[in-house]
Order: sequence, then structure tokens, then C-alpha cells
Amino acid sequence: MGVDLYNKYPSARDTYNRAVDILKMDIRQISFEGPLEKLRQTRFTQPAILTHSLTVLSVLPEVEPVLVAGHSLGEYAALYAARALDFESVLKIVKKRAEMMDNEGKKSPGTMAAIIGLQRSVVENLCQEVEGIVVPANYNEPKQTVVSGDVTAVKKVAELAKEKGAFKVIMLSVSGAFHSPLLEESSLEFTDYLDRFEIHEPCCPVIPNFTGKPTTDTEVIRSALARQLTNPVRWVKTMASAQELGCTEFLEIGPGRVLKGLARRIDRELKVTTVGTVDQITELID
Repeated sequence: MGVDLYNKYPSARDTYNRAVDILKMDIRQISFEGPLEKLRQTRFTQPAILTHSLTVLSVLPEVEPVLVAGHSLGEYAALYAARALDFESVLKIVKKRAEMMDNEGKKSPGTMAAIIGLQRSVVENLCQEVEGIVVPANYNEPKQTVVSGDVTAVKKVAELAKEKGAFKVIMLSVSGAFHSPLLEESSLEFTDYLDRFEIHEPCCPVIPNFTGKPTTDTEVIRSALARQLTNPVRWVKTMASAQELGCTEFLEIGPGRVLKGLARRIDRELKVTTVGTVDQITELID
């Protein structure tokens, strides 16, 4: 991940080199060489994905966003793109976030499951029927909701979802119950940590996961970042807010094309261009 960018663009090499110094870890080696088992650990996954996204942005300096949003971790790259967080701050914040979420997952084991083919209201009702902690964590598209919580409760909701006629239920390979009450302790600690950093007024509206509504208010952004850990990612609402502001074309910055797929299922009229590799960047610029 990112090695093609590093080999081609001076700005990419500079971004990775600076990230290594700030993160105090060799994020280059982890991203480029793995091993995959290490890269999948939350404490490394999040800084690696963020650094890749920042690297892509460094190669596209002419991109001036009119609106930004990001899915969970992606919200931090979005804030950087909007100049609300500077380079050093966003890396340090995400490193702390990743370490806390990784530690929380070990201390309070939990899991997540994607339920595909059921309306969100059905999934919400199933969560309420089950004993234990299980809540909607990602409203990804109209018929895809991710649930999060303790292992037993999540598995029970998964079973009930199949009985209700879900097209597919996928147990996710994650280290914890992200976006659920199981991260409450981390959320409080993270709130205190965020207070160390300045959040600047963004150059364009930001749509936080927590609200799904556009804002340029720095205190709203700060509060939403802390509350994101224990609350769902409202991606369907986020895309609806973007459309209300007249946005129909988007750049998905970073590795993969998950958001492009979600956008297609939210509204086929939305156009999403994935930008994460040298070939994709070349095609976009040309």
C-alpha cells in the first residue's frame, strides 16, 4: 500500500518520511512490506491508511474541496484536506485513537457484523431484542447496516438477521466493538487528548459521522470526533447532506474503493472516482 506513490513522487516520499518521524514507527515498512498480520492490527492499520491518504493528497495539491467527509477513520483525512487539522496533529491524533481502540478491544472483547439486505429499522429492532450490548455502528447504505457490541450479542443478531431474510451477514475481522458503548472509556480519554490540539476553521463544510450534517464550527467538529467512537457512522445521511448541497461528484482518497460501492447503492446518479494509486492519479490528471 503506497509503495508505487513513494517510488514515483517526491512529495509522496516526503510525506512518508515525515510520517515516520512523527509517528515514531516505520509506517513505510509496515505499509509496503507488512506482514499482513501486523498491518491488520488496529494500532497499525489506522496510521497506515491515514498516511496513504495524506500521501495521495500531497500529490494532488491543486484539489480544492467544496465539501469533505470521511467514513470513520476517513474523517481525519477529510479534516486534513479541509485544513482543519495540520499534518502533525492529524497523525498524532490518529495514532492515539488507534492505540486506544486496540487496547480497548483487548480489554473489552467485542466484534462487528455487516447485515446486508435488511432495512435499518429491522436491524435496529433486532438489536433491541437481544440481551447484551449490540448497536448499529455503520449505516452504510439503505440495506447495509453494521452492528457492533459484545461477541455473543452480535452473533445472536446475525442469526436473527438471517431468519429475517438478510441477503448476507458477514462477521467482520476487527479487534473490537468500534462505534459502540464498549468504547466509552476510550471516548472519555480521547476527548481529553483532543483538547491538546487546535482545530482550525475548515476551508469548506465538513460532514461529521456523528451528525451527518455539514458544519464549519470547530467545536462541533471537536465534539463529533470524540463521540464518533461510541456512536454510529451515519453514511447514508452524510451522502444525502452532500446531495442537498449540490454535490454529485466525489473523489475517494486513499486505499480501496469501498465508498464508491456504497455510493452506487445509495444513489446510482452519484459519481465517485477512486484515487489511491499512481495509475488512478495519472488517469485523473490526464
